[in-house]
Amino acid sequence: MNIKYDANGLVAAITQDYITGEVLIFAYMNAEAYDKTVETGIVHYYSRSRKALWKKGETSGNFQYVKTISYDCDCDALLISVIQTGVACHTGNKSCFYRALDGKPAHGNILNKLYDIVDHKSEKPENGSEINRLLDDGAEKLAESVLTAAEKTSAAAKDENKTELINETADLIYYLTVLLNEKKITWDEIYQELYERMINKNNIYGTNYEKMEK
Repeated sequence: MNIKYDANGLVAAITQDYITGEVLIFAYMNAEAYDKTVETGIVHYYSRSRKALWKKGETSGNFQYVKTISYDCDCDALLISVIQTGVACHTGNKSCFYRALDGKPAHGNILNKLYDIVDHKSEKPENGSEINRLLDDGAEKLAESVLTAAEKTSAAAKDENKTELINETADLIYYLTVLLNEKKITWDEIYQELYERMINKNNIYGTNYEKMEK
């Protein structure tokens, strides 16, 4: 592959989460950054502001481990799929693209963002916090809350009440997120399990995901 670097010796690099497909960051690479990325398997960029090579995670510890590198039809842009450790954005968000033009959070981040809120409360408890109250109750009571929410969700579905079904589903996901956090299981691990089921030729969903992608 002959990468077409621009007049400044740079090529655009879009990095996405290998498991979820979520776009994490948009940056640039020069030839040295590209070579280092391929050589080490850890993403390196070129910082235009510092005019220097930039190993992602060198300061924060939030490294990006390369799974695949693709390039576009004109060979002037790269798409890098990675396993992200920690968060990608310096703001503390999983992705740099955590805001939508309408002011709402980007939908792909909702579950991880909710988990991050729960995780923050678990590490730094706040008086009067419902999340801390739930965590203090322990896994057994949390499991009961999940079961109750699931029953209410099922009832709303049977009643064909769309608004109620949306509300009860949101409650179910909320309680489930708190329970997962209590058990030290992240949504990314759930995404990984779903992904592996989809790419398995004998997956339980009965669909060849790879053929769908083609």
